[in-house]
Amino acid sequence: MAHAYTPGLRVTAWSTIRKERRLPLAGEVMVAKGDRVEAEQVVARTELPGNVQPVKAASILGQHQQDLREYMLMKDGEPVKKGEPIATATSFFGLFKTHCFSPCDGTVESVSTVTGQVIIREPPIPVEVEAYIDGIVVEVIPQEGVIVETAGAFVQGIFGIGGEVHGKIHMAVSSPDQELAEEHLEGDVAGTVLVGGSKVSEAVMRKAAEKGVRAVVVGGIDARDLRSFLGYDLGVAITGSEQLGITLVVTEGFGTMTMAARTFNLLGRFEGKNCSVNGATQIRAGVMRPEIVISLAEDEVQEGEKTFSMSQGLQVGSPVRVIRAPHFGGLGEVTELPPQLEVVDSGAKVRILKVRFPDGEAAVIPRADVETIERSRFPTDRLPSWVALRGGPFHCRSQPRPRRSPSG
Repeated sequence: MAHAYTPGLRVTAWSTIRKERRLPLAGEVMVAKGDRVEAEQVVARTELPGNVQPVKAASILGQHQQDLREYMLMKDGEPVKKGEPIATATSFFGLFKTHCFSPCDGTVESVSTVTGQVIIREPPIPVEVEAYIDGIVVEVIPQEGVIVETAGAFVQGIFGIGGEVHGKIHMAVSSPDQELAEEHLEGDVAGTVLVGGSKVSEAVMRKAAEKGVRAVVVGGIDARDLRSFLGYDLGVAITGSEQLGITLVVTEGFGTMTMAARTFNLLGRFEGKNCSVNGATQIRAGVMRPEIVISLAEDEVQEGEKTFSMSQGLQVGSPVRVIRAPHFGGLGEVTELPPQLEVVDSGAKVRILKVRFPDGEAAVIPRADVETIERSRFPTDRLPSWVALRGGPFHCRSQPRPRRSPSG
């Protein structure tokens, strides 16, 4: 039987990660295949054409547009400075002069004797693309960019805002059910990626940005706080371009959501390590997840923690997260995958699965209401089972009912 598509969420201690770093238009690639690069290293650069500034020169001079070239002091292609005269007209036998000045630094691009306008092109805008992750250049795309590969820990979140940042992981709280508060921002936290617990408020986000924190990673945030922090209602477009001075990654959903113990433990294990964070999120076609990448040497991770393949799709034993009420946010394990269609509360006939949660509760859930969680295969002598790792007193279903996840 074919597998129904089920969205996945990756949280793994070891995985191979490839990132394509591409310019918006043709430019110069600064590295070669096989080069080792650092996250903040520029790997490609180009220049975007500057903005154009039209100047109504003929009107300013009080002359007919067909005669404009006779009064020009600058030719096409010549550089000009802001406030420098670009055209001059005289009247009353040279007793009076009228000047037309450049509104900006740039280059005279064209002079029109039809419209009477002079077009000034502002200086080109430099664009640089960084490697984003520490790794090796495995492919060079001529005049466009590179593909960088690294291996290490990889954590995906549910939702995020803000662009690419880099910093050292700092565990601000001691447990995944603890709310990130202003007291956790004491000391030197500038330049760090702050890992909180169940929730962060607007006030704490603003305080963290003021103190120079690069990113905040927490289990949840109230939609009201997010709206106030952004200053506008968030639509369904791609996030990641917000200019807020800080990046936010939410790992579980909206509301008070205890961070999954496994995610919290994984980040805590690499405290002090440099990581790359990107809050870009897209929940429509071409799904993008916010992410945290920690580049590691192979000897920093045990062999038993290497990622297993999820190519077989959803199956009995797969770890899943429920993304719709009434079990929203619940983490469990698939115990049965009935092949026949079942009638759900809405009256629709859908494929369902049976999930067992760490507290022993079982539930029948539509397959569309879960997402798989890619995980590492942990050594059995360290942790008895995945359920023990994900469960315990920090199971997120013990929290008050949160708002609906954007994935739903």
